Amino acid sequence: MAKSAFVYVTYRRTTPEKLWEVLTTPEFTRKYWGGNANFSDWKPGSKWLHLGKPEEGVYVEGEVLESLPPKRLVLTWADPEDLTDGSKLTFDIEPVADLVRLSVLHGDFKADSIMAGKVSQGWPLVLSSLKSYLETGSPIDIWSAKAPCKQS
Repeated sequence: MAKSAFVYVTYRRTTPEKLWEVLTTPEFTRKYWGGNANFSDWKPGSKWLHLGKPEEGVYVEGEVLESLPPKRLVLTWADPEDLTDGSKLTFDIEPVADLVRLSVLHGDFKADSIMAGKVSQGWPLVLSSLKSYLETGSPIDIWSAKAPCKQS
């Protein structure tokens, strides 16, 4: 399998500052990410964790490569049970008229990556839930879609 990349671009009625806050604050990430939360101080070189409920542990971990609030966040991304299947995730946030464009690039997968398949299923659900949460205050139930993976 050749290396792949996942690109997703959406527009939201919000501000760059609010979108940044919702992407980087555990209380918010739990709401739209099916109960999972992201933790870090979001400084370059820092570790970040994507955690489920306490009994579920860490689903994804990585390092903050770049952090330019509220414009850009770049992370490494790997399953803690297989750190060799790493990848890179980039969030770019740009104001466009009265909207905010969120561009997500998840790439740099190794050939035959298992994680690439997981994120290709998970990102559309998570980003749709994020959009719904930002615009209505109510996320969607990402687990009701019966995605084949638990994390993304």
